[in-house]
Parts: sequence; structure tokens; C-alpha cells
Amino acid sequence: MLSRILLIMHGVVFCLTLMPGPAAANDGDSGTPSERSSASPSLKAAREAVDKKDFDSAVRHLATATKETPDNADVHNLLGYSYRKLGKVDEAFEQYRRALKIDPKHRGAHEYIGELYLELGRLADAQKHLEALDKACFFGCDEYQELKAAVENYKAKKGAAQ
Repeated sequence: MLSRILLIMHGVVFCLTLMPGPAAANDGDSGTPSERSSASPSLKAAREAVDKKDFDSAVRHLATATKETPDNADVHNLLGYSYRKLGKVDEAFEQYRRALKIDPKHRGAHEYIGELYLELGRLADAQKHLEALDKACFFGCDEYQELKAAVENYKAKKGAAQ
């Protein structure tokens, strides 16, 4: 009986270690808390600018951040997001692709590039990124839920328009 209880307790502890942590920041932080705390001052300033919806300022800060930390997928993802909000589609795609080249499982980049594809009416491409998020988010994640809702909303609008 005691061995059965211990086995159950070990199973519960194992499952708890697999659960996702707190929700990621709006740029889909992929680093550990210590990596995020040591992020460049330019990235911190860019995040503050994005929070204020000052995307021109965010782009300037992120241009500096890409020089400080060129292999930081979060920087490229947030730069893509800022470009997208400014209507600069080609630049946004370039930055999302850089983020995904650095970190192929970057949840924020998959969500945001999927949303951009939907804005351009490219449902099949958006669904590919939803599938990638489904694989990357074993127990689910905010990025998957957000893109899934955007895909469903897109389909509903297209169905209503027909």
C-alpha cells in the first residue's frame, strides 16, 4: 500500500514539473528568468515603447538591441511585431523568420507570423504555424490559444461573408 502511494506521489510531482510556467511577455520570451533579467537595456526600452504602442520608438530601440544581441529571438520577434503594427509587412516577415531561424519553437514568433498571414488572407500558412504551436505547447499555451482564436475568427468572418 505504501509503495502504491509513493508511486502516485512521484507521478504527481513528475506531472507538475511538466506544467507550463507563468504567461510569457508579449514578445514570447524564450529565455530563462535570468536571461530575461540580463536582457539589453535597448530591449527593455523597446518593451516599454510597445506597451505604450509607440512602435516607431520600439523599432529604434530594437535596431540597437539587434546589434547588442543579434542571436536573441525575442528581439527579432518583437521587431517583427513592431513592424507589423506599423504596416511594414516585408520587414515584419523578415524579422519573424529570423526569430524562427534562431529558435524554431519560438512561440511568440509562430503566433505573430500566423496572425500576419491571416491579415493577408493566407489561412493555410497561418494554420501551419498553429500546428507548430500545437507541437511546441504540449500542455497548451497562450500563444496557441490566441492564434487558434484568430484562425477561428477569420474562418467565421469568411463564412459570414459568403
